[in-house]
Amino acid sequence: MRTSAFTHPPETHRPTVREAAMRLMRELGIDTVFGNPGSTELPMFRDFPADFRYVLGLQESVVVGMADGYAQAERRAALVNLHSAAGVGHAMGNIFTAFKNQTPLIVTAGQQARSILPFDPFLSAAQATELPRPYVKWACEPARAEDVPLALLRAYHMAMQAPRGPVFLSIPADDWDRSTDWVSTRDVSHTCAPEPKAIAELARALADSERPVIVVGAGVDRDNAVGQVVELAQRHSAAVFAAPMSARCSFPERHPQFQGFLPAMRERIVDALEGHDLIVVLGAPAFSYHVEGQGPHVPPGARLWQIVDDPQVAAWTPTGQSVVCSIDLALDALLQGPSPSGKRKLPQPRPVPAVAEAGDPMSTAFALQSLNAARQPQDVVVEEAPGARSEIQRHLPMDGAETFYTMASGGLGHGMPAAVGIALARARQQREGRVIALIGDGSSLYSIQALYSAARLGLSMTFVILNNRRYAALQDFAPVFGYAPGSKPEGTDLPDLDFVALARGYGVGAARVQEPQELAPALSSALRESGPNLVEIVVA
Repeated sequence: MRTSAFTHPPETHRPTVREAAMRLMRELGIDTVFGNPGSTELPMFRDFPADFRYVLGLQESVVVGMADGYAQAERRAALVNLHSAAGVGHAMGNIFTAFKNQTPLIVTAGQQARSILPFDPFLSAAQATELPRPYVKWACEPARAEDVPLALLRAYHMAMQAPRGPVFLSIPADDWDRSTDWVSTRDVSHTCAPEPKAIAELARALADSERPVIVVGAGVDRDNAVGQVVELAQRHSAAVFAAPMSARCSFPERHPQFQGFLPAMRERIVDALEGHDLIVVLGAPAFSYHVEGQGPHVPPGARLWQIVDDPQVAAWTPTGQSVVCSIDLALDALLQGPSPSGKRKLPQPRPVPAVAEAGDPMSTAFALQSLNAARQPQDVVVEEAPGARSEIQRHLPMDGAETFYTMASGGLGHGMPAAVGIALARARQQREGRVIALIGDGSSLYSIQALYSAARLGLSMTFVILNNRRYAALQDFAPVFGYAPGSKPEGTDLPDLDFVALARGYGVGAARVQEPQELAPALSSALRESGPNLVEIVVA
């Protein structure tokens, strides 16, 4: 928290809901509010505390995306304020993504004054708590104004409790000036230890396995456990794969035991894991699929163990055994378990990708290879370029904890604002390095307004737009759904976009690169500037 000269009023003073809520947020370490203001929210911000910060987003989906990135980088719940029904509706895509990301968010929304709610007033939200469901862990409109601070405290602990996620509070406009009582924070454990017998059985299975494999998901990095996974993999000479669609980097991708990325297809997952007798899935579903599949979920003869902090994910896992607990605590226990019973061979390192040659026009592989050469080890990549993801995985390897973020939902519009939120958190933490928002041309237009917030905040970040003038993921995926080779789904071409003009219109300096020889100097310059900028790369 930032230090402040603010002092609490004497305890004899009976506070307003506003005073009690702000003091509670301060004690919880939450002094930043992400929002886009509307009329029913104005009473919340009257006499806004000088030690709080309001971060403006120009559209509600941008607001939630920024808060999501900020909360992930801070490892703490972030506070979001939205307008009533229309504003929450605008934000729903990124609320869904925050739910899938397991990001702790306290989402508040204005409601019309209680005294006129019986008359269906303008800008009221009918059944306000139903609108964001099922993609919030808890939703509440307190029965009395006096209950708002207690509801905020409950919301915080609900958001932070594993599995973390967004919660929602609808607050009538006239609640903020009502009198209430001070609410104090209290200690609540937000982690869950593994069941001792189950984790001991898994530790013994690991020791007795002849050829174990570990599959890592976003939960590993969320629980700050990447170093523990590296230690466990090295102790057991285990191959390591990234889980399908994982939204974080949970194992260094240049490590010789890293074997690559599992696809979201049942048969290909089984093929990739063939020959392993024990599969340990950490912090991920087993498994996320994108298309229909047939046959077994794991290779014949292989045993599957899953460690995940979400009981619902454990419940639908189709095979094997699951332990529901915090990933870091489970790894602590596994590292105290027995060493391998016999000598094992290390897995063969995966092949080094071929060097991409400069072409006219540039290939996506060449662009990513150039970005990899230009970035610094302390830089962070936030990605939303699904059409280029396979090339990203080949040519832009991530180095482990807190180096990579993307959306777990598959919903577009998260990456640009999330990168702003991550950059804001890292600036607050005084961390070195630059945030690189690697975004597809189509993806960027879902939340292009994030450029304005980056400019206003003066953040150390570079937006890299891969402009291939199409929705590449849709065109490339079309054959799976019966499209003839070379045919394109309607509405998937995006010609004549000018990202330099868009960026400058929001106050962000920008450059467009079309020639291969211009790319390295353009990236080098952009990644060493102090404020935000954008590089549009025209690729084939």
